[in-house]
Amino acid sequence: MPRTSKARAGKASTPPDPRILAERPLPRDGVARPDPVKPGTAPKRKGRLARSVTVNLAESPLSWLRARGHVSARQYDAGEALRRDYELSQLGPRVTMQWDAPPIGKAPRGAPRDLSPSEARLAAKARFDEAMAALGPGLEDIAWRVLCAGEGLRTAEGALGWPARAGKLVLGLALDRLAEYYRPPG
Repeated sequence: MPRTSKARAGKASTPPDPRILAERPLPRDGVARPDPVKPGTAPKRKGRLARSVTVNLAESPLSWLRARGHVSARQYDAGEALRRDYELSQLGPRVTMQWDAPPIGKAPRGAPRDLSPSEARLAAKARFDEAMAALGPGLEDIAWRVLCAGEGLRTAEGALGWPARAGKLVLGLALDRLAEYYRPPG
């Protein structure tokens, strides 16, 4: 029986990691805010973003299409806006006591400048419903499946009974209509 060295036997080939991780700034109510100190950069605290989330860029079908050049930047931004509104609208209402510190000093005690979590959720739900109505019955199915539910194009095409590669064309039309609704820059 041939002998293998410990160095060779101990090194198992590991498959490459399919995740593409990136750190993204996390806005408070779904709207990106520029940093008051330096426009265009996210606020930093101790070498990390102040409010950030690590995301897997490979897990979204829309990101996959964008990375391969099948979707323009404007279409991608519109699709991400729909997904953000969908996810924000699915958050549950706050049902516990709010333990935020009261205002200090002689600052005015008026209404808060930002929306409360419940108001932000309701506003996102209204934006999502309006965007789906703007898409219409023929395009909302593929948009919801791919952008909101995270299904791949092949899975969505099969569930809708469409031929292969028809989903990419119809999704492109849906993203164009979403871009008209959301009007992202660019």
